[in-house]
This record gives sequence, C-alpha cells and structure tokens, in this order.
Amino acid sequence: MFLRKLISNFNKSITERNIAQRHKYEVPVTISFEPLRKNVRLTSGIQKSSINGETKDLSKTGIAFIVSSIRLGENYLVGDGRVLDIELKLPNGKVEMQLVGQRYEPIGDEHNSAIKYLIGAKIVKMSESDREVYEEFLLVGKKLQQNARSLNFGVDRN
Repeated sequence: MFLRKLISNFNKSITERNIAQRHKYEVPVTISFEPLRKNVRLTSGIQKSSINGETKDLSKTGIAFIVSSIRLGENYLVGDGRVLDIELKLPNGKVEMQLVGQRYEPIGDEHNSAIKYLIGAKIVKMSESDREVYEEFLLVGKKLQQNARSLNFGVDRN
C-alpha cells in the first residue's frame, strides 16, 4: 500500500513538471491563415482570412482562445495540421507566432445561438524577440495588465 502511494505521488510530480504552467489571461487575439489551394490556377485571387477572439489561458507551449466560429469560410481552424498565424496584443507589446490547433469544444448557450468555440493550440513557431516579450508577459502579466488599465483610466495605482 505504501509503495503504491509513493509511486503514485512520484508519477504525479513528474507529470506536473512536464506540463507547462497555464496563466489565465484574457488578451485580444487575431487568428489568420492562408486558405488551402485546391486549384493552383486560382492562387492570385486568394486572400488571407482572419477572425478576432480573446485568449482564455497562455503557457510557454500553447494557448487556449475563444472565437465566435470554428470556421473561416469553408476552412476549419482545427484539423489537417493547419498552421494558424496569431497576433496577440499584450500590454508590453504585440507578439506574433504560429500555432497548430489540437482540440476545440463549443461553449456557451446553444439555445440562444450564442455558441462560441474554445480552441486549444500548440505553439510551433515564434521569433526570439517575440518569445522574449511573450515570456516576460507570462512572468509579470498581472502587473502589466493592471498598469495598462490604470493608464486607460488615468489612474496611478503606485
């Protein structure tokens, strides 16, 4: 019995170390991607589609965000290894990165047609300068958000 509990606690601590810590931050996000080119002759008229949303949580390895639709036109945001171009508007600067959606689920009230979608995505590419801004936000984000709100309202909380 004791050995089983010890092994269980050990496995739990290893799992917790391997999972990136999530930070609950709600910041504006713009998601865009190049549509799939089914017909090569039509490539000149294809434009990048985009949708705005808000993050639910952020970690060093991924982002969860909420959007009003799981599709842009005929293209789904999650599936087929689709690479999404993301722009986060953080208080300490704009950050661009690329993500691949891992899962999604509808959230909200289906009876009032107010369904939104929570998408969990893995970060696959980010420049070094964007990573510095992003990871700084993960460390001190609450303070940066409070300072940004204070500036917006003309209130100094220091």
